Amino acid sequence: MTSDGTHDARGTHATPVRGGSAEGARLTYVPPPPARAPGAAPGADGESFLAWLRTPRPGAAPGVWRFGHVPRPEQEPEVVPTRQLLTGAGIAFLVGWLIWSLLNNGYLGSWWIVPLELFTPDSWRSSESQVVNLLVWDGYTLLIVLAIMIGVGKIGRWDEVWRRFVAPRLRRPEPAEPQPAPEADPAEWPKLRAGGAGPAADRLAADARAGRMRDIDVARIARAWRSVRSGNSPLAAFTDAVVRDGAAACPHPSGDRDLPQRGARHDLATAQVRLGTTVDDPRNPYAYRGTGLALGPELIGTSLLAVGPAGSGKTGTVVWPLAEALCLQALAGRAAVVVVGAAGAGLGPGDAYDVVVRVGHPDSVYDLDLYGGTTDPDEAAAVLAEALVGDLVDPHPGADSRRSTTVLAQLLGPFHAVNGRFPSVPQLRALLDGVPGPLGELRKALQEAGQEAMLRELDARERQLGHPGDPGAVLADRIALLDRPAFAAFFDTSGQSTPFSLRALDHPVRVRIDLPERGHADASRILARLVLAQFTASAAVREDRSLFACLVLDDATGTVTPEAVRRIQRLRSANAGVVMTLRTLDDAPRPLRTPLLGAVGCRMALSGLTPWDGQDFADVWGKEWTEARDVTDRQIIAETPAGKAVHVLRRVITGRAPTARAVTVRQVERERWSASELAHAVPPGHAVLSLTDVRGEHAPPLLVDLRG
Repeated sequence: MTSDGTHDARGTHATPVRGGSAEGARLTYVPPPPARAPGAAPGADGESFLAWLRTPRPGAAPGVWRFGHVPRPEQEPEVVPTRQLLTGAGIAFLVGWLIWSLLNNGYLGSWWIVPLELFTPDSWRSSESQVVNLLVWDGYTLLIVLAIMIGVGKIGRWDEVWRRFVAPRLRRPEPAEPQPAPEADPAEWPKLRAGGAGPAADRLAADARAGRMRDIDVARIARAWRSVRSGNSPLAAFTDAVVRDGAAACPHPSGDRDLPQRGARHDLATAQVRLGTTVDDPRNPYAYRGTGLALGPELIGTSLLAVGPAGSGKTGTVVWPLAEALCLQALAGRAAVVVVGAAGAGLGPGDAYDVVVRVGHPDSVYDLDLYGGTTDPDEAAAVLAEALVGDLVDPHPGADSRRSTTVLAQLLGPFHAVNGRFPSVPQLRALLDGVPGPLGELRKALQEAGQEAMLRELDARERQLGHPGDPGAVLADRIALLDRPAFAAFFDTSGQSTPFSLRALDHPVRVRIDLPERGHADASRILARLVLAQFTASAAVREDRSLFACLVLDDATGTVTPEAVRRIQRLRSANAGVVMTLRTLDDAPRPLRTPLLGAVGCRMALSGLTPWDGQDFADVWGKEWTEARDVTDRQIIAETPAGKAVHVLRRVITGRAPTARAVTVRQVERERWSASELAHAVPPGHAVLSLTDVRGEHAPPLLVDLRG
């Protein structure tokens, strides 16, 4: 069984195929087909599902794929090269043999018999009994031989030779692990039994053994059980539902129990998705080398920024696996996800989502709520101002768009007061342009309704019209980008369409928003900023924060504003996060690059990064103290025949010419990854990734193979 639950071909019988070459009949072995496709959910049969469920998942450092993980030591053990180890062991044996031969033949005298003469009676040593002589003399001889072998074995590292070359070949196949006790077997649902839901546990255990349960069922029912334990759901209702429906109990509102297909490897028991493998490279900590690299809500909750040029694999190896994992978590009732990208960007099939908003496409079933579902004019004005002119604000961390927010509030408040809704895009454009007709009609309606406070707001707006520095003109120009024929059927506020609002983040919803980048690039950036602003505003005011909320921006170009950076920093405490990608940090204003890298907890630099982008990552990752070793080798010249013979022997043993080595060790402070290394030393398909989880634990920058 491999780490993702599939059967390993090495543990099954291969099919022999006889080759037909002229050199002779040679047998080649074709491995059998796997039990299921990579990334498929465990649950094709009861045995594979139970094996997945019982696989240990020990605690590990942030980012380690925990499914079947075997922890490694923190420090790398010293490994002697094979040639040097075997040569040294052989020479040690010959030295021991030589010493014993010299002792046994009397070339070194008889001093080694003195201990026997001192500690044994004379009658034993001069006895005529063959048994006594065998025990005394041969026993003492064996003792001396063992002492010599132990000494030379210690010098020749025979114990390491045994561990590396002999013991693995003598090791018997490990017996199958015994079935765990019922109180420790996760397939028996011990937590449900301990909590008083014994009948439900019996039904779930039967479904698991029969192969009617999948990994997502385990995650979904575990989520429902936590709701019972927290007092939000009654125990009787939970037990009745599970006894009646079994593994299909507590379903997602869509009724789906899985995605149409999976492209990545997931472990829903730990809510992790595997992105790749940490490279066995000296720059990576030893405990991480060769382990799987995985992300989960505890890491994405600090937000993720991935930077890499086009073609570096941002969408295929980072964005879509994370979006797929969040969609699975939504089906398990654990998360709400909104995925934003260009149409046709490869963000999964429409069947993988509950809501698909295709802005600008006439066949789109759902519309996008321009005001985020709020009825507060000030809140709607703040979000809309961020979307329209957030990128025009002075790009410094302390800047904001309060003047634009005020202008919009002066129009949205009066309009909502008399109409009970906010204006549509054409109506808002006409009000911002100061067209006399719409403003006059609005004033007349306010007077008839007796809205004196709103009349003062409208009067203030009319006084500012045409003044130098009035933000209304810029807002009108920006809203005009959305007042195009392609968007005529969208952003409707009259109730005739089906708008999607990000107020739905209180529910485990899966949403994909396709932006019309082709021909409407500026409008797409406005909409991306709008969704980001609405998401950060809605995530912060959710009543149920037990759901993890995540926004995935496939291309965050034009969305990095001072207000966006401030709001992203506040998402961690709201159990929410943002996944963003950029082709280059040049897509963000220069004053905001460092605050942006500081606001996110997970930072990824993909291959192909430019040196100036690499410098920003190098600065934020900082430096570390390392041990620098300066080695100086000076070749030794032998002048005598004996010396030359010794040098030849040393060359045979070590494979190098005899040298006198001087080693200087000192502590120096160096960059973890320099700008040059990030630009030129990251292979294609790889990335350097640093991680921070919501508890504050962090992992240093890791070189990761995203293809493994």
